[in-house]
Amino acid sequence: MQTPTIDDGSASAAIAHRLVAARRGARALPDYPGPLPQTLDQGYAIQDRAIGLWPQPIAGWKVGRIPPGWETRLGEERLVGPIFGNAVQTATGGQTGRFALIEGGFAAVEAEFVFRLGADAPAGRTQFDHAQAAALVDTLSIGIELAGSPLPDINTLGPPIVVSDFGNNAGLIVGPEIPGWRTLADEALRCETFIDDRLVGRGGAESIAGGLLAALAFALSRCASRGYPLKAGMWVTTGAATGIHDILAGQRAMISFGRWGRMHCEAVLASGEDA
Repeated sequence: MQTPTIDDGSASAAIAHRLVAARRGARALPDYPGPLPQTLDQGYAIQDRAIGLWPQPIAGWKVGRIPPGWETRLGEERLVGPIFGNAVQTATGGQTGRFALIEGGFAAVEAEFVFRLGADAPAGRTQFDHAQAAALVDTLSIGIELAGSPLPDINTLGPPIVVSDFGNNAGLIVGPEIPGWRTLADEALRCETFIDDRLVGRGGAESIAGGLLAALAFALSRCASRGYPLKAGMWVTTGAATGIHDILAGQRAMISFGRWGRMHCEAVLASGEDA
């Protein structure tokens, strides 16, 4: 029997089913469950099928940076993945968020600046510049992206694989708003990430290539071109401002955004109910 390739619709559907089943069952996958997608379009085709299998609506999108070597090969500098409604936590009063991670899979925390849209993206538009993106924004908040996957080596396998598994997203913790963000320079938006009280990364809005609005404009454009125009109330993360920091069950993360506040997260082992 001939081995199916990723170009086969049946192969994409089977991969999506296995990835979703592993997430919902909180089971690690030691190997990728099918032929490896070689292009971003192949990865997004699997992501589309997986979105159709997930029982929760999309509440927003994560934006991630594609490493320079891969950017040259793939022709894009960023990627997107869905954030589902049941995976968004709000921690505006100093609460501690919860990261239910898959044992044996991948888990990391990322300091984020998070936009919330105040208006729907215009119907039919598939390209957005910074000004058009800014006009749709309601608020900018501090936040933590929970990067997670049943695939322990997801990031080393490459961006098409990251795209195929929901962009390596497992949730979002949204913190307090940043008042007057439109008048602030990137230099004012700084942050530090700690794991179990150990400093693991420093950065800020300056760390995001092209700036925060570049990430938002990309999400608006890429999602609209795929048939997912962004809607009012959706969240959009802008990129890992201090890096991607691995975390294990039992560990605690704290991210300081200076005068904008501190955010806390504890990692625990997931069960099937967490999905």
